[in-house]
Amino acid sequence: MSTIAAISTGQAAGGIGVVRISGENALSVADRIFKTVSGIKLEKLSGYKAAFGKVFFEEKCVDEAVALVFKAPKSYTGEDVVEISCHGGLLVTKQVLRAALANGAVPAEAGEFTKRAFLNGKMDLTRAESVMNIISAKSEQAKSAALNTLDGALYKKISEISLSLKKIAAQMAAWVDYPDEEIDDLSDDKLKETLLTAKAELEKLIKSFDVGKIIIEGVETAIVGKPNVGKSTLMNLLSGCEKSIVTSVAGTTRDIVEETVTLGNNVLRLADTAGLHDTEDTVEKIGVDRTRQKLDRASLVLAVFDSSTEVDDEDMEIIKMCNGKNAVAIINKTDLNTKFNAEKINKNFENVVYLSAKDRNGIQELENAIEKVLGTADFDTSAATLMNERQLACCTAALQSIDEAISALEIGMTRDALNVNIDVAVESLDTLTGEKATESVVNEIFSQFCVGK
Repeated sequence: MSTIAAISTGQAAGGIGVVRISGENALSVADRIFKTVSGIKLEKLSGYKAAFGKVFFEEKCVDEAVALVFKAPKSYTGEDVVEISCHGGLLVTKQVLRAALANGAVPAEAGEFTKRAFLNGKMDLTRAESVMNIISAKSEQAKSAALNTLDGALYKKISEISLSLKKIAAQMAAWVDYPDEEIDDLSDDKLKETLLTAKAELEKLIKSFDVGKIIIEGVETAIVGKPNVGKSTLMNLLSGCEKSIVTSVAGTTRDIVEETVTLGNNVLRLADTAGLHDTEDTVEKIGVDRTRQKLDRASLVLAVFDSSTEVDDEDMEIIKMCNGKNAVAIINKTDLNTKFNAEKINKNFENVVYLSAKDRNGIQELENAIEKVLGTADFDTSAATLMNERQLACCTAALQSIDEAISALEIGMTRDALNVNIDVAVESLDTLTGEKATESVVNEIFSQFCVGK
């Protein structure tokens, strides 16, 4: 395989910039561009050693830097790796990369370092996929769940299920293939017990997927309400900045304003929407139509009501639109004299929060209500968690095959027929971990990574 190089730090100025080189000729490439102050070649150093020196490009000194040497197979990729840490200016970091590319390395593709780690047996696919989840984590729970997967929790769980199925499949196959040998056949009760246990484990993983996805990816959240109930003030409060224009004039927000925020353990992809009401204003009507579309697509709705006014037909329409959706009713402006009759709200919403967005009162109660409605309050980040749709599809396919095996057992089909279903289930699980993933699946996974990782 070729020797690859890429910038592994962010594409912005910082205190340090790192250029990673990996491959059979990583040390010789690095020695062509990096000169240690001691005069020792990097290829002479043992693994996990660092050397101070200077980087040269076209015979000119680019920067002072530190080179870290990792010898195969004890490196991230399983190959020889050199990481050159220079000052974090964009120009300097790019010049170090150009020097490596001009001296034998080729540009790394997206995710190629982690892909090589997978191909060299340093990690399975579930661990590889968790790397990007760690990088993109926006909450403590998301980071903890991703770290737990990187540590192998999901791989261990899937491997346990797969191994239990492989054992009964092997014993049945041996009994069928060698009828003259004294091999005990598995009883129907033992077979069913194993299949039901695997089924229960997979159902548990699949059931927790939606909550895990919310923790990892965040949730589409629409802030809705009639004009001038305080939606934009709430948006600004949650965003921590003046994201939306706030005035006393109803209808100030005419289009959707979006921002991603972290509230407690939940990442909310917030959308502050135009006030829902009947209007003849052409521009405002477009905003109202977009609000209705956003509400329909949202996985969480924050329905805002004004406690200083009476419940009217527009409020009732919003209540009706929230029916059947994950929603929290926010009775805002509690700092003003209350005229609001909350009876109709309490009757239609399981989760109601009293809030003064202006004075920041009630935020903790809102956080608790959101965790309750999303089911994230008791999410166990230490448990095995499916991290994406690919993993979910593999588990779903395996579960379907196990259900078919149970049905085949119950109607008395032959062991051969039963084993076909079990083999398909095992193949789905092994695809999840990467043991039997096709090249196209592997390429698709790593194409979603950033360059340098």
